[in-house]
Amino acid sequence: MCISNYLVKKYLRFDKSQPFITISAFLAFFGVAIGLMVLMVAMSIMNGFDKEFERKLFTMNYPLTIHSTSLEFIDDNDVKILTQKFPTLKFSPYISSQVITKKGSKLEGGMLFGVDFEKEKEINSVLKEGIGEAKLGKFDLVIGKQIKDNYNIEQDEKLTIVFTQSNPSGLTLIPKMKRFTYKADFESGLVAYDALYMYTTIESLSTILSYKKNTYDGIHIYSDKPFKDIENIKKILPNHLKIVGWWQMNGNFFSALALEKRALFIVLMLIILVASLNIISSLLMTVMNRRKEIALLLSLGAYKDEIKKTFFYLGIIIGGGGMIFGIALGFLSLYLLGSFDLIDLPSDVYGSSKLPLELSLVDFSMIVIGAAIIVALSSFYPAHKATQINVLDTLRNE
Repeated sequence: MCISNYLVKKYLRFDKSQPFITISAFLAFFGVAIGLMVLMVAMSIMNGFDKEFERKLFTMNYPLTIHSTSLEFIDDNDVKILTQKFPTLKFSPYISSQVITKKGSKLEGGMLFGVDFEKEKEINSVLKEGIGEAKLGKFDLVIGKQIKDNYNIEQDEKLTIVFTQSNPSGLTLIPKMKRFTYKADFESGLVAYDALYMYTTIESLSTILSYKKNTYDGIHIYSDKPFKDIENIKKILPNHLKIVGWWQMNGNFFSALALEKRALFIVLMLIILVASLNIISSLLMTVMNRRKEIALLLSLGAYKDEIKKTFFYLGIIIGGGGMIFGIALGFLSLYLLGSFDLIDLPSDVYGSSKLPLELSLVDFSMIVIGAAIIVALSSFYPAHKATQINVLDTLRNE
């Protein structure tokens, strides 16, 4: 062990006769450090965007939603039973209808929800922020910001909504149409929802669609533990009702994000793999340059394991030092990106002008473990090669 420590310190010193060996070691050191830093920043950005999209989808899709699977409607009795069984959850019954918005000659498709605004604001922070202090009455409308911008609609201006249901008139069917008063708008940061969703009072939509009093299409539910609560609610639901979670309605989207994240991790890990080649080349050059010295040590009684440990430790010090430096650079980069507006994002595309960053413990552990395995494997081969020197031939010829 003493011989190994002595040799490690000796071989780490700058060798004037072979400066390229030291340069190669420095390249390996900085290659591992930069690769680790880039990987940390990239995974933090990916996680940040994932969490940001998840938060917005969580709000606009609601954690849990109950809807009918048959022609039967949900009534107040169903809501009352759920409220009694799950007093910690928040319930907001709703009516929904696909509609067409119309102003002048311009037409756009949309989704109109009839809700109890007091209950809905408890479970939808985006809607609550958009409504603010506005007082909403019958046939008043809250729309997405994209709809407002598309129609250039002003406060208290009328917006015509065409429904898919029709009124019989003579020999023809005329679609139901109603003019609503625009009172407020919301901005979720996701254009798909801001250009589609609209809200009015539940009484307004119930009257237009000729629903019986206190009957609904579904119930929006807020839960802090939706993965657990969905299983508990399923046990008491009647056969004609079905419950779905926000993650089930957006499964393909999050599967695509997860695949992209895995692909990015693998690609960026190749940077560390390429840097590790410099560790191999640096150690192999050291082995070749010290062949006579190694052979002499072996002939004087040094164990092969001591020689192997020497070069293995050399690789670990170069690669491990690069990892520590890279982790420090990574956290410094995350601090700078998170504290200062170094990158300005278009808020109309991403919903926020600030770069979202979040490095999870799992991802950080995977990065460190992956880099450690690559460094260890890169150090093993040259260390093994150092013990394969033919002592007699080396001493006789060199």
